[in-house]
Amino acid sequence: MEHRALGSQGLTVSTQGLGCMGMTAFYGATDETESLATIDRALELGVTLLDTAESYGPFANERLVGKALTGRRDAAVIATKTGIEITDDGQPVALNGRPEYVRRALDRSLRHLGTDHIDLYYLHRIDPQVPIEETVGALSELVAEGKVRYIGLCEASERTIRRAHAVHPVTAVQSEYSLFERGIEHDGVLDALRELGIGLVAYSPLGRGFLSGAISSPDDFAEDDWRRTDPRFQGRNFDRNLDVVHEVRRIAAAKNVTPSQLALAWVQHQGAVAIPGTKRRRYLEENLAATGVTLTADDIASIEAVAPHGAVTGDRYAPELMAMLGG
Repeated sequence: MEHRALGSQGLTVSTQGLGCMGMTAFYGATDETESLATIDRALELGVTLLDTAESYGPFANERLVGKALTGRRDAAVIATKTGIEITDDGQPVALNGRPEYVRRALDRSLRHLGTDHIDLYYLHRIDPQVPIEETVGALSELVAEGKVRYIGLCEASERTIRRAHAVHPVTAVQSEYSLFERGIEHDGVLDALRELGIGLVAYSPLGRGFLSGAISSPDDFAEDDWRRTDPRFQGRNFDRNLDVVHEVRRIAAAKNVTPSQLALAWVQHQGAVAIPGTKRRRYLEENLAATGVTLTADDIASIEAVAPHGAVTGDRYAPELMAMLGG
């Protein structure tokens, strides 16, 4: 496994990380034994970046990651998130970027993860009621105290990124980025990251599984799979987006790789660190094989022809969740 600098503040991570969210929430049935085995296999294969959040569960995901790292904390770069207020009994409340909540949530995450520091601490969503300078000021204090090593933002606008970075260096911004979602190429975010030396962590690099080529119908999802509410998986949007997947699959077959590997190789080619989520070892191993895929100029041109910005139809979240993006 190759490693690369994430941002310009000194953090180095594996070229591909592991998104752990689905191991405890949102994507149907879970299996702790297989999830722990998947994390174990990821570490064995050289993955260092494990991505979690207090809201995944809530709390269950952080506890799972902490359990997986018992006795080997230094084997992983732990990335977790705050900013979506959760009560101590696990009830979500609202966005909360107030310094006092950030501090309280950080201490709680440390307990759940069984560690004395977080390597990369993200603001999960931007609270419009709290100036970003105040929230980042609190994160900066946590760095000074040694509880956090590096800070990051998720789904932030160009303006917010610049304001935050002026208070304390932002190491990484996590945004949805894939052949299905290329908005940051056109709203100033990607340009700002490159200018400021901030790393890009791409979540949902497989379009929430669409780009794996394994989904042929919305009925493929379990009843409790949240993708049933995702506009891109509904009605005519699903059919149109499936046409894009068929084209990606065609290019992948010509290159003798899977659609997932092609899609992940494309994200890697853009300089991002992808964190595909999986809860099974077999998919983990398929995804990690993408780090060995090299795309030629002709490959990139072929991909651009079938999956340009705007090729996918439908919003990427339901309206209430779309309202939390780009703060």
